[in-house]
Amino acid sequence: MSRIVCKLTLCTVFACLLTMPVSAQTDTTTKKSRLTIGGYGEAVYSYHFYSDNVFRYSHADRYKDDPGFGRVDIPHAVIMLGYDFGHGWSVGTEIEFEHGGIEAATEKESEETGEFEQEIERGGEVALEQFWVQKSFNKHFNIRAGHIVVPVGMTNNNHTPNMFFSVYRPEGENTIMPCTWHETGLSLWGRAGSWRYEVQLLPSLNSNFFNDAGWIHNGSASPYEFRPANGIATAPRIDWTGIEGLRLSLSGYAGNSFNNDITTTVYSETSRYYGAKGTVLVGAFDFAYRNRWLTLRGNLDYGHLGDAALISSRNKNQTTMSGNPYPHTTVGESAYDASIEAGVNLLTWCYERAKNRRLYLFARYDHYDSFVPAEGLNDVEWAERQYVSAGLNYYPIPEIAIKAEGGVRILDSQYNNEPFFALGITWTGFFKH
Repeated sequence: MSRIVCKLTLCTVFACLLTMPVSAQTDTTTKKSRLTIGGYGEAVYSYHFYSDNVFRYSHADRYKDDPGFGRVDIPHAVIMLGYDFGHGWSVGTEIEFEHGGIEAATEKESEETGEFEQEIERGGEVALEQFWVQKSFNKHFNIRAGHIVVPVGMTNNNHTPNMFFSVYRPEGENTIMPCTWHETGLSLWGRAGSWRYEVQLLPSLNSNFFNDAGWIHNGSASPYEFRPANGIATAPRIDWTGIEGLRLSLSGYAGNSFNNDITTTVYSETSRYYGAKGTVLVGAFDFAYRNRWLTLRGNLDYGHLGDAALISSRNKNQTTMSGNPYPHTTVGESAYDASIEAGVNLLTWCYERAKNRRLYLFARYDHYDSFVPAEGLNDVEWAERQYVSAGLNYYPIPEIAIKAEGGVRILDSQYNNEPFFALGITWTGFFKH
């Protein structure tokens, strides 16, 4: 009897499942996932038709006929993970492997009498670029705390490889500012109509790492187990998207950079460095416009460094103790970058047949200078450059891009120009599990 009852019960359950509405049967599979997985990556081959000798600027004539050099590289390979806990709480992470990451190990060499050796088989970096907790109250106001991207300029706020046409990240901004710039701090952000705002509080940059070739580019780095934070900086940004396909943005940065290192020095009133602040001010405008046949992007950045002559003197006289990480160069009082790129989708004429495929013919121009000298400092003339390039971006599907680019870096007449060619394949994907 019990077997009959059991069979009837199973049949009843099975019948209920068969007659259940489709929406009820699939409720668990269609429910929005709280876990977000994504990432992006680039693999590149480039050939440079100029010398890579370190003295090619100081003795340009000696190296003008040198052969070029080729490289293969994985500039960025990134994994993104996020989770929505509910009630407005969420987290986000971004782990980046630059140039293939690091392959280092201690090995016991049997062919060398069994001695131990430390070997680095591949150079590169592994960086935690984002690691934050967010509380969302509504679309107008959100608080994010942790390790965050600093959205100053066009590239920092749009650094995935589908956001620019060049094989490598845009050269001007990538030279004069940290890129991708990431700091541990606090962000307040929200949206109101066509406007999006963001204000960040961050640790100040470290002027000991400023240099002539990259202005403040290395100032956010720290070779230590912690990031010195003797001063607090701010980074605001505002975006307007009131016209379809168009975005206009203003962003900036302000903070003192002097004496923000592993050891804080107390200077007496008689010291030439007494009262020095090394105030860094950056202002940036960038825009993007896109329709189905045209994509147009550009930016204008200008930065100023207070006490640049004093910082240059101090940096050149940094301790020469073995292993110190400082560059020992002068730094410019200001730096700038102006760039524009335009791409035309050659598949627009067969838009319906092409479906999601796109083929852009593009051109790009940058003019930047990482060293505009303070009074009393000699100019670093090779730091001013123009970058002209053109090429193709093919998207067989929206997430994959195959890039080809050829161009030249144009320097002052006493130096040799630097032509190049590059091929790259990239992916950018954001999906949920």
